Amino acid sequence: MIEWRSFIGDAAAQPRKSALILMQAFLPAAMSILLLASAAAQAQGMSRELALKALADSRAQTRGEAVSRLGDVGIMADTALLVQALRDVDEEVRDRAEQAMWRLWARSGNQEVDKLYRTGIQQMSVGGLEESIATFTRVIKLKPDFAEGWNKRATLYFLVGDLRKSLADCDEVIKRNPYHFGALSGYAQIYVRLEYYERALEYSRRALEVNPNMDGVRRNIERIERLLDQRRGKTI
Repeated sequence: MIEWRSFIGDAAAQPRKSALILMQAFLPAAMSILLLASAAAQAQGMSRELALKALADSRAQTRGEAVSRLGDVGIMADTALLVQALRDVDEEVRDRAEQAMWRLWARSGNQEVDKLYRTGIQQMSVGGLEESIATFTRVIKLKPDFAEGWNKRATLYFLVGDLRKSLADCDEVIKRNPYHFGALSGYAQIYVRLEYYERALEYSRRALEVNPNMDGVRRNIERIERLLDQRRGKTI
């Protein structure tokens, strides 16, 4: 998830400060993904079927428009194709594919749930973490198969320092969306905080297997490996 940013160095040293940094990084990005659909893709008015076909087009611009359009009209089953687009030879296509995945994942298919989801995001944007937890709990009760509801609550539990509950919600995300690179990187953040560095390394690598474009996660892997080397050095 976009909110699971790369602050392993800070997280290991200053948990509360890293949580604040994480929230500051998450909120503008989450709001932009939630509220701003791709203007170019919308202008195309491309149907889902045409967008799926256009993914194989030889022109990068057309592929980029296709992945963006799937962010607006695609279904969860299209996630696997967007994962493939994360490996496109064109950088812009890769970027647009990632943004499309976040938009697709943010749609529950239920208007009431989507309205509550937006309310929860707004509450987060003004620092109302406890209120937002309550809102996303309602989202989960109304639509338990909506992975992004669990993901947002996992993020909030992380921010307030309830790591065990955050882990449990990450489990629920991955049950419903095994491609969720945000939740996978979230596991790593939690396990670093708990000083389970081997698990943090495992989940960081899993996140990169899904989305190889996360440079922050790549840097975190290097930090985790240094932490493990330090720990091994102390035991010799």
